[in-house]
Amino acid sequence: METRNDVLVVDDDADMLDVMKFVLDEAGYSVRSAENGKQALEATAAQVPALVLLDMLMPVMDGWQCARELRARYGNVPIVVVTAAENARAFGAEVGADDVLPKPFEINDLLQVVERYVARPAPSHPAA
Repeated sequence: METRNDVLVVDDDADMLDVMKFVLDEAGYSVRSAENGKQALEATAAQVPALVLLDMLMPVMDGWQCARELRARYGNVPIVVVTAAENARAFGAEVGADDVLPKPFEINDLLQVVERYVARPAPSHPAA
């Protein structure tokens, strides 16, 4: 069985999306993104990710509704709440998140939390 290493980053802040996508892509993960919960559900319907990094405060569909829908439709897909809210841990608990990554975060913290749920990709070897 193939090990998935794809991560779905869901955040309405374009700069935050770009940073997380860049860091995870450089680490060898396959990264998709969504700007709100509705787009996240559409992306998940197309292919269930190995991990969802989910912001809470977004337009169209917020993180609470998105997390409820992800759990109802896909059960055990790991969800990590990524938020700048003062009560990030409480938000994570409210939606049954597997983990919480408070913003702002260090790059190593992002990589560590992703590695808890997604197998780190094998390094690619440059062509000789």
